[in-house]
Parts: sequence; C-alpha cells; structure tokens
Amino acid sequence: MTITQSVRRRPSRPVIALAAGAGFVVFWSSGFIGAGWGTRYTTAFDLLGWRFLVAGLLGALILSIRRPQLTRRDLVTQVWMAVLTQFVYLGAIFTGIDHGITAGVTALIGSLQPLVIATVAGPLLGEPVNRRQWIGLVVGLAGVALVVADDLNAGHGSLLLFLIPLGGLLALVGGTCLDRRRPSTVSSFDALCVQSMVSGVLFVTLAATTSQLTVPTEPGFYGAVLWLVLLATGGGWGLYLVNLKLSGATRVSSLLYLVPPTTMLLAYFVLDESIGALAVVGMLVCAVAVLLITLRTWRNPDG
Repeated sequence: MTITQSVRRRPSRPVIALAAGAGFVVFWSSGFIGAGWGTRYTTAFDLLGWRFLVAGLLGALILSIRRPQLTRRDLVTQVWMAVLTQFVYLGAIFTGIDHGITAGVTALIGSLQPLVIATVAGPLLGEPVNRRQWIGLVVGLAGVALVVADDLNAGHGSLLLFLIPLGGLLALVGGTCLDRRRPSTVSSFDALCVQSMVSGVLFVTLAATTSQLTVPTEPGFYGAVLWLVLLATGGGWGLYLVNLKLSGATRVSSLLYLVPPTTMLLAYFVLDESIGALAVVGMLVCAVAVLLITLRTWRNPDG
C-alpha cells in the first residue's frame, strides 16, 4: 500500500466532525439517564461525589502514565473549566433531578445553551452567526418546546424547577466561552483527566461537608456510577471538548438541541419513561434545526 493510498483511506475531517457530533449527543444524553438512575438510591451530591471520585482516580492514574507537559496557564484554565462546566453545571442539573424533574426536562436546560451562546459568540468569540443559523436556533427552540410540553402535559415536574438548573446552564455557557477565549495546548484527553480530578475533590468535599457522603449497599447504585463515569464523563465530556476544537462554540452547542429527544428515547428504554406524540414531532423539528446550523460545518469545518 502506498502512502497516497493510506492517506486516501483516512477519514476526512467533515466525517470525523460528524461522527464526533453524533457520539457527543448520545453520550451527553446518557448523563441524564445516569442521574435519574443513580438518584433513585441516594442524593445528587452523594452520586456526584462517587462519580467523580472514580473518574478523578482514573484521571490521576492516566496522567501519571502519560506525564503531559502542562503550563500554569493551562492548569488554571482547566481548573476553571472543571468548576464551571462540571461542578456548578452538574451540581445544579443533578439537584433538579433529585427534586423530581424528569430526564427529558432536565435535558431541556442544557439545550437552551445554543441561544445563549449565539448572542455572545460574535462579540466575544469571533464566531458570527448567520441568518440561516439564527433560523435554525429558533426552529430548534420550538422543537425543544414541543418535547418538553409533552413531558409537562404528562404531569412530570414544574416550570418553577427550571430555576434550580438555570444557574448551571449559565455556568456551562461560561465554561464554553472560556475554552474558546483561552485556547490551550492540552489535549482533550488530558484536559478531561485534569477536570475530573478537580471535580472529584470538589464533589467529595461538598458531599462530606453536607453529611451526604455515604456507602450505598445497592448494586444498582454502583451500576449508575460506572454508567456515568464511562459514558457521561469519558464519552460525553470527552467528546464535548473534542467538538469544541473541531466545530466551535455555536455549532457544537446546537447539537444540544438533539439531547432532549435523545434523552427521552434512552429514558423510554432504561427508565421506563413514556414518549408522547408531541415529543416525536419535537424530535423531528430538532433534527431539522441541527441540520440548518451545522450542515455547512460538516462539509467545511473551517467555514
């Protein structure tokens, strides 16, 4: 096989971006399922403490083997990323689930990120949003509204509970902007390890100081922890960082529109939550919205 033939067989960047985006949606959605699963056995802070205790130990082990060169600036950036996108965001989301919000509704909170990112992406990040993308953002919001309306009509949760994870959403937006404003030489894999270690310290300390750190005896709890560590942290957060590098803040955030419908599908099979007709229509609308915003990215990631 010649070098030319080998290069031709490598996946193109648009294909990689498409695969990374699809994987991100599935793995990110799995986090809401793991939260609903794990909080059946204990509190949100206890679950998060165990999740990031395991993830942090794995991260420390991996970094001790890889020994990446990390500058002080890189470490400061990753610490703040951990505080904003994991500690604050996940703490708020899991608390909302702990207070009765279903997986589909909590996924809605994160899916509102594209509209917030779009309003600041131009002046802060140098990522102008064109008219087609704005149309896609509005269409996506309509699709999300249909998905959530179906969930609320079924009597799941209350609109007032949105106030709990709203601060988490803003923290996630802040972390996304920070990552784009302070580009790091750290690989996505090493960044995930550092952030997991920081979050492990924060969540274990929070659970311990609030007297919520326990040692559950139910095997299902530890199944949820492994689910969250492998799928949500390794897959979801890892691909979140990868997609930020590949596609930018606005376009990767638009993929969050696919999270509520995907979460509802997963919840149907894993948590036995129902899916109504409005939710199905909303899923299709969300898919159209993401195509409007990101199709050009997959064709030409630099344009």
